[in-house]
Amino acid sequence: MTQNELYVPKGASTNAQYTVDIDPKRAGWTHSSLRIVELAAGGTHTFTTGDSEWIVLPLEGGCTVRTGTEEFQLLGRESVFAGVSDFAYVPRDAQASIASGAGGRFALAGAKCERRLPARYGPAPEVPVEDRGSGTQLRHVRNFASADAFDCDKLIAVEVVTPGGNWSSYPPHKHDEHRPGAEAELEEIYYFEIDGPNGFGYQRVSPSREGGSDVLAEVRSGDAVLVPDGWHGPSVAQPGHDMYYLNVMAGPGETREWRICFHPDHTEGYR
Repeated sequence: MTQNELYVPKGASTNAQYTVDIDPKRAGWTHSSLRIVELAAGGTHTFTTGDSEWIVLPLEGGCTVRTGTEEFQLLGRESVFAGVSDFAYVPRDAQASIASGAGGRFALAGAKCERRLPARYGPAPEVPVEDRGSGTQLRHVRNFASADAFDCDKLIAVEVVTPGGNWSSYPPHKHDEHRPGAEAELEEIYYFEIDGPNGFGYQRVSPSREGGSDVLAEVRSGDAVLVPDGWHGPSVAQPGHDMYYLNVMAGPGETREWRICFHPDHTEGYR
């Protein structure tokens, strides 16, 4: 895919309901989706899950999520840079609503799936958090819906905060082939927010095959980058401006797992 197809600047996928709306048809693939909904104080958003499972993740503010007979109060957070948030899982073939007394912004990370799992609440204190890398390669990973942290059918989702001036998604890695025990085939969305006014970062996706995905994008708050295939990384944060990204992944594999292959030319000196 070309740079114009892979880079989704803020506003390019906006519609009457969502400030970001990336579904499999828009992305040209089969599973992964991301929506961002903004609610004014007292606002409500209702949606049908269809053939996908969804996680409602507060980016800014708190909300109440209702589906069927279940109701989940999400405390949320002041911003994505303020720390981990609680979240709610909503199954396929359901109707759900998000209501916010004070207003806020909420991500809906989705994946087409087969099993209908129960609606559940994800407490913030139970989210595994890890520091990955060191020095100028240090980043903070919040594994709220990683394959080994929270049960979904297909969906894998994590948050990463990269300190200003650092590199993350490094070494470049890929997950575009099904190789049992070594690599899983996963489509991926990167959604970015940058701390502070006028902040920016850079995202690289390079081909892993002839004619594969190739993009180098300057990213700002509200932008997204699609990764249907290819080596992705580094993600580079401007000095003085921390960079946040939400990764949404899913694929056709029978087993839900995150298995990646590092680029052989860039592993030397990784810390």
